[in-house]
Amino acid sequence: MWDVLKVRALVREEGLKQSMRVFNWKELKILHGTGEYLMFDNRNKRNLTRRKALSLLGVGAGSIAVQAAFPTRFAIGGDAKIKIGTLLPYSGTYTWLGESITNSFEQALSSHGGKLGGRNFELIKVDSEAKPPKAAGLTNKLIDQEKVDFIVGPVHSGVAMAMTKIAREENMMTVIPNAGANQVTGPLCSPNVFRTSFSNWQPGHPMGKVLLEEGKNTAVLCYWSYGAGKQSAEGFKDSFVQGGGKVLKEIGIPFPKVEFQAALTEIAAIKPDAVYVFFAGAGAVKFVKDWAAAGLKDKIELVGPGFLTEGVTQAQGDAAEGIRTTLHYADTLDNAANRKFRAAYKRAFGKEADVYGVQGFDAGQLIRAGVDSVRGDVSAQYDMIAAMERAVIDSPRGKWVFSPAHNPVQNFYLREVRGGVNEVVRIAMENLADPARGCRA
Repeated sequence: MWDVLKVRALVREEGLKQSMRVFNWKELKILHGTGEYLMFDNRNKRNLTRRKALSLLGVGAGSIAVQAAFPTRFAIGGDAKIKIGTLLPYSGTYTWLGESITNSFEQALSSHGGKLGGRNFELIKVDSEAKPPKAAGLTNKLIDQEKVDFIVGPVHSGVAMAMTKIAREENMMTVIPNAGANQVTGPLCSPNVFRTSFSNWQPGHPMGKVLLEEGKNTAVLCYWSYGAGKQSAEGFKDSFVQGGGKVLKEIGIPFPKVEFQAALTEIAAIKPDAVYVFFAGAGAVKFVKDWAAAGLKDKIELVGPGFLTEGVTQAQGDAAEGIRTTLHYADTLDNAANRKFRAAYKRAFGKEADVYGVQGFDAGQLIRAGVDSVRGDVSAQYDMIAAMERAVIDSPRGKWVFSPAHNPVQNFYLREVRGGVNEVVRIAMENLADPARGCRA
């Protein structure tokens, strides 16, 4: 897949960047000694010479210089602002996630004199509403109407799927600060798409290992039966079952239903060593309270990825005490970057930072690393991507780097709710990489 980068670099150098947007090049070959280019237009399934491509774009190959026909944004004027579009939820259920990511993203970009590679920047905020049917239209709006240089978003995995497909087609630099859909760093992986959060597979994977180390060998899985829930369950099973554990039952709950009594009755009858669940937000609050009310809290261990208790421990109250989860961040991580980040966030916004803010902050750090490396020339995409791939992100979660599929290789922490706080117990798994199944890197 990465040979595509070389193709794109050649296209950019010859001033044909805009033609890529039209034809979605699959292949480009220089025919030495002819001055011609043989290109394959994957959308229309045909070969095109450079001359033919230019003629289709309404440019006379013999009458105008290629570079003049297709000036880069930076060539138009080094003083032009870098335009970054955010496709995040600013209304509805996930508003607070969108705001947290945006706050921290701006916090990261505003350092170093408030410039990127010596250039000013502009944020163009678009409300995704966390609605997948709107994702394609909003993504195209940012690319075609707003003419952004980067897209940052989204929160919702369904939105991410539609957005990523277009970003790949349009060669648009994209940073995903939350959505965990495995496909983004799997079959949809692309040189121009990076993620600064996690794949859905990652957060649950270490929990299987933790349980086995403690001699807990049987489990029941209970989760919202949609993409994120199923992928989280697969991550858990990949460590638990492969390590010798046995899953006695999987119980899928239609999303977003929160009627859990039948599932709890079945779990009580099975009596596993542990129950691994995937619920978040209001669903997590309801499940944890129902679990305690059913008298299971002191009989069977309840575990899950960090989203089971992240941001909701106050609402869960005493029912949450003692619940253990695994996640790539905890508020109480004791490192200099986390202390500095949380203090600055509270000063700026009057509230505590969270994991979503960390992911947004790191998205800003990543873009800065890329743009600074090319001194603001965002048209130098090949070099910018290479710098982003090499970046070592000094994050509040701990330092991390990218996998070949552009997903964080990061530590995952075992956390326990103590006094309403997700306290760090220990590192559950170091430098965990997403398996990136289906990515042809």
